[in-house]
Amino acid sequence: MLVRAGWCEAAVACAWAVTALREPPWWWMPLSLLVGWGAVLLGACDLRVRRLPDVLTLPAYPAVAVLVGLAAAHRPGVVLGSVAGLALFGGTYLLVRLVVPAAMGGGDVKLAGALGMAVGAVSVQSAVAVMVAAAVLTLVAALARRTRAVPHGPAMLLPSWLVTLSGP
Repeated sequence: MLVRAGWCEAAVACAWAVTALREPPWWWMPLSLLVGWGAVLLGACDLRVRRLPDVLTLPAYPAVAVLVGLAAAHRPGVVLGSVAGLALFGGTYLLVRLVVPAAMGGGDVKLAGALGMAVGAVSVQSAVAVMVAAAVLTLVAALARRTRAVPHGPAMLLPSWLVTLSGP
């Protein structure tokens, strides 16, 4: 799949405009902006080459941790939710990868932990909801394309951004 020039820039601009229009608290907005930017960039990578590169997934952990720390100064409890989201989302994906390696790519597992941190900061229930939504979206994409091999990253990223857009 070809990602045309300017598409990512336009998509990030739209995601950031939607975030700004939602008027989240200033201490929450950076997390939603980061997840929106990552959703576009990583989604394009996964659609284009069916990979979620370490150069993008691994730096997400400290970036999300710093932004959750910023939010924690204003909303106690987000750190605990973030850690629980990391364990739940990342742990579930790691377990799937270990039990049925062909069912889950390594990039999906690495991304799941960082997304779990972000959506867990909203609520632990949000992490569960995002995992269910990602599974359903991937299934729908596989049925629509009549193939078993579809990129899972976009199905994880879109609901994660929508959850962070809603705020803590």
